[in-house]
Amino acid sequence: MTGHVVALCGGVGGAKLAHGLAMALQSEDLTIVVNTGDDFQHLGLEVAPDLDSVLYALAGLSDPVRGWGRRDETWTFMKVLKSLGGESWFQLGDGDLVMHVQRSWQLSRGASLSEVTANLCRALGITVRVLPMSDDPVRTRVRTTDGWLNFQEYFVQQQCRPVVQEFIFAGAETARAQPQVLAALNQPDVRAIIICPSNPFVSIEPILSVPEIRVAIQQSRAPVVAVTPIIGGSSIKGPAGKMMAELGLEVSGAAVARRYTGIIDGFVIDQADPVPEPQQGVVFFRAATLMSTTEDRLRLAQETLRLADSLCTSQM
Repeated sequence: MTGHVVALCGGVGGAKLAHGLAMALQSEDLTIVVNTGDDFQHLGLEVAPDLDSVLYALAGLSDPVRGWGRRDETWTFMKVLKSLGGESWFQLGDGDLVMHVQRSWQLSRGASLSEVTANLCRALGITVRVLPMSDDPVRTRVRTTDGWLNFQEYFVQQQCRPVVQEFIFAGAETARAQPQVLAALNQPDVRAIIICPSNPFVSIEPILSVPEIRVAIQQSRAPVVAVTPIIGGSSIKGPAGKMMAELGLEVSGAAVARRYTGIIDGFVIDQADPVPEPQQGVVFFRAATLMSTTEDRLRLAQETLRLADSLCTSQM
């Protein structure tokens, strides 16, 4: 089938499938909408971790060993910063640092986050459209047994040790959706909306917390298909499994699907996991969802698109 695809994603896991979709589709047929709830100001710089993870994946710059940041990174800045007694809890590689400096400089001159992201895409040779969910600030905050923490304090500084009790997305209720995001979702030829295998709590739900985006997805006639970030009862990368357990949820793809009730039409679980009990309005599919190689990313993207197309066909 032909038509436009809109992908919602966060960091590392979502970025892999976003890369697969970019390989599977023509550039003009894909819009990638990225979570900005993780964004924060550090050392006077505007840091956008999920946006950068997506850009690095699309540009072939991701570090395959660490799983985050740029490949072939050097750390002179952090070594000198630490020697001066500076805040070194958030690791900024030398190449990564340039992204934050460039973003901060352009923002200080009046550019929007969307404009900065488009400029970075052009510089990196990325031809698909990558958009922040909003140009307005939305910030993920985590209520833990240690009190309320900003997301990066919880995730990096505290290394996810505190027990999670609740998430809020400060600013989401008044944030305006990035206009091109709404335009992409409202196109008459939308083929599918894909929710990438990102953490549902802190990567996808911040996007869905922007009211205009949630409404546009719910009103879309295109099939909405999510891919599980959970395989075999645990998350492949990141704290999604830990968060689910601490919130009293079953650590499974089926539980993630329930988080998306009212949003999705289809859900892809891993082929090694059992088929979940039926959920109203959701069709479950099975596929190999682990993306260890570039070929895995392309294969899963193609399979997810095929499954979305099958939903569209069945609704005709």
